[in-house]
Amino acid sequence: MLTEQRITQFLDELSSNSPAPGGGSVAALAGALGAALTSMVCSLTIGKKKYEAVEAEMQKVLEQAEILRAKFTELLDKDSDAFTKVMEAMNLPKENDQQKALRSAAVQAATKEAALLPLTIMRHCIDALALTKIVATKGTTSAVGDAGVSALMLQAACDGAALNVRINIGTIKDVEFVGWTSKEAESLQRTCEKMSREILAQAGKVFIQ
Repeated sequence: MLTEQRITQFLDELSSNSPAPGGGSVAALAGALGAALTSMVCSLTIGKKKYEAVEAEMQKVLEQAEILRAKFTELLDKDSDAFTKVMEAMNLPKENDQQKALRSAAVQAATKEAALLPLTIMRHCIDALALTKIVATKGTTSAVGDAGVSALMLQAACDGAALNVRINIGTIKDVEFVGWTSKEAESLQRTCEKMSREILAQAGKVFIQ
């Protein structure tokens, strides 16, 4: 599993001529990094007398951020597995009409799964950014820069996942599926961009003060 590798091992595999892991796994990793940074701001805030009033809230945010970090981490492997399934489907025999039909159906099904996974990453990015906004506003000001980087990582995760959604649906014949996934990806990306800007603006206010 990719998540059991050392960072250097993962990077070596990522830079190799193997098509997986690829951009989807990196998007999931960016999401995990963003969630982890949000957890860090919580941890740095909890226990400080100055922030006693928000300690209970920070504890809840920390728990939710850690759940999301685990989800992103799980998706890192799942995205790579989904791509592998697409490649396996494409390598099915196509020597006669029956084989061609079976291969086509398998490719379509695998590609749909490959499109849904990055869409899930995008949804988690929205949830994670909601938590990041809380720590950027109420967490220790000494770590507001980390909250800003968290927002940037989650924005990158969302944008990368959106690109993967569009690439995958480009070969899907199910018009209804393509329609709703495309619209949801566009909506999630817009929301993510808005939330990220708001967090960075909050971080900027703290630095100016």
